[in-house]
Amino acid sequence: MSKLMRSISGIRGIVGDTLTPQVLSSHVKAFLQITNAKRVVIGRDSRPTGEAISQFVAGICRLSGVNVIDVGLSTTPSVEILTTHFKADAGIIITASHNPLEWNALKFLNSKGLFLGPDDVKKLFELADQDRFDYPDYRTMGTYEIAPDADGIHIQGTLSIPFVDVEAIRKCKFKVAVDAVNGAGSYIVPRLLEQLGCEVVRVHCEPDGTFPRGAEPIPENLGDLRDAVKKNGCALGFAVDPDADRCALVDGLGQSIGEEYTLAIATEEVLSQKKGSTCVNLSTSRMNEDVAEKYECECSRAKVGEINVSLQMIENGCIIGGEGNGGVILPALHYGRDSLVAAALVLSWMAHHQGGPEKFVAENPSYSMPKKKFELGDKKVADILPQVKQAFAGWKSDERDGLWLGKEKSWVHVRASNTEPVIRVIAEAPTLEEAEGLCSKVEGMIR
Repeated sequence: MSKLMRSISGIRGIVGDTLTPQVLSSHVKAFLQITNAKRVVIGRDSRPTGEAISQFVAGICRLSGVNVIDVGLSTTPSVEILTTHFKADAGIIITASHNPLEWNALKFLNSKGLFLGPDDVKKLFELADQDRFDYPDYRTMGTYEIAPDADGIHIQGTLSIPFVDVEAIRKCKFKVAVDAVNGAGSYIVPRLLEQLGCEVVRVHCEPDGTFPRGAEPIPENLGDLRDAVKKNGCALGFAVDPDADRCALVDGLGQSIGEEYTLAIATEEVLSQKKGSTCVNLSTSRMNEDVAEKYECECSRAKVGEINVSLQMIENGCIIGGEGNGGVILPALHYGRDSLVAAALVLSWMAHHQGGPEKFVAENPSYSMPKKKFELGDKKVADILPQVKQAFAGWKSDERDGLWLGKEKSWVHVRASNTEPVIRVIAEAPTLEEAEGLCSKVEGMIR
């Protein structure tokens, strides 16, 4: 048996193993109870189990007296936007994001289109575990409707962002490639780019329930996109994950520059037009701090997880932020990671700088950032962290989310994953040798 993963990111597991109808039902009912929802937006990615789970979840909602707006195949940021657009009380996204096909998940949104905070998540799980729910009389069953052109609402919102110079982008007539891993972004991302005047080369843009590459948009999974960029003479390539909240880049030279650059480029495009504070998570590259310093702006760090960054951005009044896995959060549209926003801001930066991502890479300080994950076996993260802290005596520490240790321009972050039964070790330093050395030092305490 695998483990049911429960965190601020919702619940996720292997369908038929830990993610069963019983688990789905108890958690949906608990969610409806703590939100007191009467109107819910539901969307899903392209996984083979997505449609069946969507129908099941919609049925639970309706039998609970809740009206359902089904937006069908939809990205995570789209559901976040549509939850507020339709003035719903809550939203449910059926996607396991970067996990393999056999996984699926429920992500829960409040009426503001935000993931639930830690306190609400704790209550939800407690209620789900009790699994004692009443259903109303059949005469109060909820209604069901399918939203027309939900993608168009998200696209129009993106085109209306004040920091996106739509006319400048259209004048450039960029040729771009898109790899959507046959996921929820397969239609909407190319459609946005075409409305921005781009010629689009599609790679894996058929949402047929298969993932032709590794689901994460990391360099080792993007060989087909690199080939498409070089073969077709594209200015750049965009790669998204199955629910399209993350966006990674392949530059015009056909090189995967890493998903960390997406947020840094987007941040520069925004701060060059309007100064404001920024926020990234503890595992995000310090490139973003460099960009903020360049424009004399503040950059703070939050715990890993979209909602943690979003809440800190709201508290600090940030103008842009996100996570270094390619997740750009722009409050001008909404407080969720959004690959469409990321792509539009990168294109706007290119239009203003007469160059592609390779120009940003050449003109800014670079760092090496290995990202490792290890099976824990019988060990517990809580037992490992004190050893790590002792080994890095004298380094600045942050224990809000596992253990983050920083010194000068280097740092290492050790934490339990929210989405997989592993421990993550991420380090960053000016050289690859130093960064790998930091990871190896921690790995020795895990093995």
